[in-house]
Amino acid sequence: AAAGTQYLGLGLYVVAEAVIFTPLLYILHLRPGGDDVILQAGVLTFVIFGGLTLVVLLTRADFSFLRNVLWLGMLGAIGLMLVAAFTTFSLGTWFVGGMVLLMAGFILYETSNVLHHYHTDQHVAAALAVTSSLATLFWYVLQLVSAFGDD
Repeated sequence: AAAGTQYLGLGLYVVAEAVIFTPLLYILHLRPGGDDVILQAGVLTFVIFGGLTLVVLLTRADFSFLRNVLWLGMLGAIGLMLVAAFTTFSLGTWFVGGMVLLMAGFILYETSNVLHHYHTDQHVAAALAVTSSLATLFWYVLQLVSAFGDD
């Protein structure tokens, strides 16, 4: 696709994430201690993302071998979400922790793909891949920090 179309798609994705996250962060902000939870989740997400990115850049390892494991993990997670949506099954903190690990795997995989497999003219697609996993990681880290803050 033309570069303009790619940038439009990336822009729409960023706007969609803002539409999703803004009300959720505002509601959390209104809760006592909510600002601390948001800050802690942001810092923890930054540390996880930065550490994983450094692993890829310093080792120059190709993590494309994770592809099938990550897809199976995602299919399992979607299956659990569907079961929880239609039954009384609760996903709980273990699920959230598993999703943090799964997103960490996706960040390794996608950052490695940026380094080894994307062409220089595919920078928009690369940005979208990494950004989507980063946003999802933040969502689950936010839930995890929020869950431990409720104790």
